[in-house]
Amino acid sequence: MGAEPRFTPPHAWTVSPEEAVAIQRELRRSLRIEPLARDVRWVAAVDTGFADQGATARAAVVLFSYPELECVESHLAFQPVRFPYVPGLLSFRELPVVLEALERLSRLPDLIVCDGQGIAHPRRLGIAAHLGLVTDLPTIGVGKSRLIGQHEEPGDEKGDWTPLLHHGERIGSVLRTRSGVKPLFVSPGHRSDHDDAIQWVLALTTRYRLPEPIRSADRLASDRDRKRAEAARRKTAAATSPH
Repeated sequence: MGAEPRFTPPHAWTVSPEEAVAIQRELRRSLRIEPLARDVRWVAAVDTGFADQGATARAAVVLFSYPELECVESHLAFQPVRFPYVPGLLSFRELPVVLEALERLSRLPDLIVCDGQGIAHPRRLGIAAHLGLVTDLPTIGVGKSRLIGQHEEPGDEKGDWTPLLHHGERIGSVLRTRSGVKPLFVSPGHRSDHDDAIQWVLALTTRYRLPEPIRSADRLASDRDRKRAEAARRKTAAATSPH
């Protein structure tokens, strides 16, 4: 018998879009936007790509040591896509396979950074917030583009930021992670706050626009690291095939 799963979602994933919206509205009540309560030694990043003309979801998870910013572990997971593409409901499409990838880590991370939104979401439950609630781990959302909200343009230097607002509520920060390059839209997910989102995205960013763990997860999920992805696919197929 296999090991018991670490993470048990509090709801089904195969639901209608209307049911998914209702689930988001219920879950948001449990979000904890608060300062990180633990020292961070291990940072995971997750990202999802699609294969087979969109029929298969491919989730990547990487685990980095901090402060060395060295990748110590990486995994891929594959699942059929069971939820349609609906803006604002991407977590229902992507999180089942992301959770499978996270289960393969040899140790739990102290922080997860996601290629996507935290509370910078119409119902305050983007993929990073949703993942944080399911795992009860601190999460931060790192969006390449704005989903909702208004903001002023931050200064041109790395570290400059302005608040991202929605109906007068701060839902994130528009953060310049590289001088003269487009900013990122960062927001807390769960068990982190706005200051953490800014601090940790900057701490994990070196020469590029994106934090190093997210860059690594993105390369793996998008199949740019093709040999590594195919090896992971074969390993997954072998492990799940009948003997």
